Amino acid sequence: MVVLVGEIQLHLPESSSLKDKRQVIKSLKERIGSRFNVSVAEVDFNELWQRSTVGIAVVSSAMDHAEEVMSKVVDFVERDGRAQVLDVIVEDR
Repeated sequence: MVVLVGEIQLHLPESSSLKDKRQVIKSLKERIGSRFNVSVAEVDFNELWQRSTVGIAVVSSAMDHAEEVMSKVVDFVERDGRAQVLDVIVEDR
């Protein structure tokens, strides 16, 4: 069993309130979770309007598959356009 854990640090330039931010983050979490079958949670910057860190966990039987899924998740977030990806950290557990 392989477990990859990733953090995607985001900047939400269009967000002008916590409500705006939470709508975007909730939508991203739901879309990522259902599309890629991974676990997703907001893990940092909960009270800042324009910053967020989203944690992703991928469990697979093969490292290649887990890395491919994580890469596709990051690409999906980058293409979404509502948030700018500032940094991505991925590690295996």
